[in-house]
Amino acid sequence: MSRLFGTDGVRGIANSELTPELAFNLGKAGAHVLSKSVDRPVVLIGKDTRISGDMLEDAISAGILAMGGDVVKAGVLPTPAIAYLVRQQNATAGVVISASHNPFEYNGIKFFNSDGFKLDDDLEDEIEDIIVRNIDVNSHITGEKIGRSIKAEENAAATYAEFLKGTTDTKLNGMKIVLDCANGAAFRIAESVFRDLGAEVIVLANTPDGRNINENCGSTHPAALQKKVTEVKADLGLAFDGDADRLIAVDEKGRTVDGDRMLYISAKMLLDEDKLVDRKVTATVMSNLGFHKAIQGIGCTVDVTSVGDRYVLEQMRKTGCVLGGEQSGHIIFLEHSTTGDGILSAIQLTKAMVKSKKALSILAEELTIYPQVLKNAIVKNENKKKYESDPEILEEIRRIESEMAGLGRVLIRPSGTEPLVRVMLEGEDLEHITAVAEGLATLITRRMG
Repeated sequence: MSRLFGTDGVRGIANSELTPELAFNLGKAGAHVLSKSVDRPVVLIGKDTRISGDMLEDAISAGILAMGGDVVKAGVLPTPAIAYLVRQQNATAGVVISASHNPFEYNGIKFFNSDGFKLDDDLEDEIEDIIVRNIDVNSHITGEKIGRSIKAEENAAATYAEFLKGTTDTKLNGMKIVLDCANGAAFRIAESVFRDLGAEVIVLANTPDGRNINENCGSTHPAALQKKVTEVKADLGLAFDGDADRLIAVDEKGRTVDGDRMLYISAKMLLDEDKLVDRKVTATVMSNLGFHKAIQGIGCTVDVTSVGDRYVLEQMRKTGCVLGGEQSGHIIFLEHSTTGDGILSAIQLTKAMVKSKKALSILAEELTIYPQVLKNAIVKNENKKKYESDPEILEEIRRIESEMAGLGRVLIRPSGTEPLVRVMLEGEDLEHITAVAEGLATLITRRMG
């Protein structure tokens, strides 16, 4: 049986895979687990703009209320807003109903603890075990012990916006910015924050209708943003995803600036401010070789983790690192936030521009991105990890790495959901690494298929 919780909560097609029944059971099981540490847990619930959000919000709320927990429905807010407000309002936990960058027919449910961090694996496992084994946790609560739905503070969004503005001491007067809000959770807050900071703001994709979230817009579809930036001669563009926990930027020339480049720019700024603890940045195995070389070039090191922002955060908390993230635009400023925050990242990026007095294109060009090629090797499911001990495959990997001599790298990863082994190569010559990646994928398929 596959794990119910992925690296970012429970996800699926709403009302098909992620049903109201499952949401109700998640509410019950979650409240049961949380009530072990507090008599009447208070759970703060936020959501993005998907049409299925209301259905799932009511279902998970019913499950929590049935177990004697209280619910605060905060409405449409970015994921990082809930992570912040859980701490600010002393709630027991937070729930976000969102499927991030996925199409509108998908949705998801993720939990945050009272400190604003995603739930530990052991707590997720306990919740999952209750659901999978169909354990009856209903204590048949009646009367005054049944939970209540508490009216959310009317200024919750404003409270979060004030927090965001408080993370910078830099005004953006004279700066022209185009925002792409993905028709998602950032559609009100992002515009107000950047206007209050003094920028001239032009906004795209800020009219959500429940079905247009991430549709040809947002961080995974930046083409319209790129066009608008050059058309209006903006200083930069900023694209969020559906729940606004990630950011992709566009420079004044209309070129995308991904998470690796933004991490480097942020690291350099924090280093200049003497705030980059241990001169260290945390990134995943998918971060580009050019990023590693650029970080080393400013006298810093990269701590490498598995793919997934939760693994980045776990490592940061272990080491005390204050900056980490992914190519996809999840960037964590641990001094300010307990999770990736697209609007916060955008504020820090614009701060770096103002402090350096440089255009975004100039800052981004300090990092040379090496071409990456990804090929899939089709294997038997039970053989997905056996390449690690196959002499012929290991010898070929060693030969390729020796040939690259530090000017490229090989990354092999078994798929978590499919009978595939993913072969990623980086190097200076795209045509060459494409041929090498295809050859290695073919070898793995022949040996493990």
